[in-house]
Amino acid sequence: MSGELSRALQRAGFTAAETTRRLTLLQRAGDALRGMGGTASTALRWYHVPGRIEVLGKHTDYAGGRSLLCATEQGIALVAGARSDAVVRVVDTTLGSGLEFPLRAGLEPDPGHWSAYVMTVGRRLARDFPELDRGVNLAFAGDLPPAAGLSSSSALIVGAYLALADANRLGGAGDFGSRLAAPEQLADYLGAVESGKGFGPSAPDRGVGTQGGSEDHTAILCAQSGRLVQYGFDPVRLERAVPLPDGLRFAVAVSGVAAEKTGAARERFNELAALTAELLRLWVEAGEGSGASLIAALQSEPDGPARLCRAVETARSPLPRERLLARLAQVWTESQELVPAASEALAPGKGDLAQFGSVVERSQRGAEEGLGNQVPETTMLVRLARELGAVAASAFGAGFGGSVWALVRDAEAPPFVECWRRAYLERFPARAGQAAWLTTRPAPPAVALEWSPG
Repeated sequence: MSGELSRALQRAGFTAAETTRRLTLLQRAGDALRGMGGTASTALRWYHVPGRIEVLGKHTDYAGGRSLLCATEQGIALVAGARSDAVVRVVDTTLGSGLEFPLRAGLEPDPGHWSAYVMTVGRRLARDFPELDRGVNLAFAGDLPPAAGLSSSSALIVGAYLALADANRLGGAGDFGSRLAAPEQLADYLGAVESGKGFGPSAPDRGVGTQGGSEDHTAILCAQSGRLVQYGFDPVRLERAVPLPDGLRFAVAVSGVAAEKTGAARERFNELAALTAELLRLWVEAGEGSGASLIAALQSEPDGPARLCRAVETARSPLPRERLLARLAQVWTESQELVPAASEALAPGKGDLAQFGSVVERSQRGAEEGLGNQVPETTMLVRLARELGAVAASAFGAGFGGSVWALVRDAEAPPFVECWRRAYLERFPARAGQAAWLTTRPAPPAVALEWSPG
């Protein structure tokens, strides 16, 4: 069986070394699943679901903007077996914990527990697909640090959907299922599942409690091996893919400050979403028209940002004027200027790494000054990475903790990471038990491997 999985992973684009690491996780999940019992047959389904790096695109997706993304080599390995009843049993092999729940629309997940992501998927699918009648036994193992901004939670949502969709043969089924045929459409839908937003005929639901977009799900489902993908949102659409120059890789420092979507950072994350929604409301209130998203509204007029600035200055709003103006400047600059400029700097035949680094520095300043979502640890990690010679470095994800990426040369990656680690922990020794480091090249997207005997 390991030979078949190995060949499937290599066909998906994994190196030999990464294939070995993925196999170890898949086999751990498979061993856990075999001990659960209750599957309808001996056939199992195997999945790899990656994490993601948001290279640029800080809080742009739910504003209808654009991001520059890649998947990580690290991720979650899931093994699923279809059941004959409408029950889902899940085991997290890393934590050694599990849960069982029925597939029904009225589920009440615990918002402070990892199970909320799996149960939110089950609840939404039970409502959106009335024909859903087969649960799954699902076991997973991963090497993505949790609550680190690498999208471990969205990876679990994607994995849970893939397992339930395969068990119930939902792919393209019916009018609604046909709306999810393309990876981009599925990413849009799963972003709505996580946030609780509506999607086509699918009415809004509660989600997991964060008012985000579909950037994470897009990177996980639509990434390209060796490339950075530039996507626009609302709806999800591929705009460009650029190779990461040979000889470079991302080093990632996990700050040790948790960025949990279901934890304390959720309200601060949602405040940024509220600022975005209020800007769109003020645009409409000022009689400037409407738009499906903030960026779409601003693009509808040649001087859209200037018009909205005037509306913010004169309107009454419960949110601070200076925060609204800072958010407006950040999201417009990040989406419309910096993301395209970064892609262009890396374009084949150009490879202007100095320009790329300069663009990323502007994005990081926007996070610190416009979003206000940085903590001393992430700000220091960016500064240290640049001082140590990284081509570019930036915090990414929701913010208020999480991680920082640094673009470095392959040959220099091990000593760079060690120097980065030591310098950081000298300044923040209390983070020694939670901080972590990894490296990755842009990796393949989520892959469903063949059904196999259990």
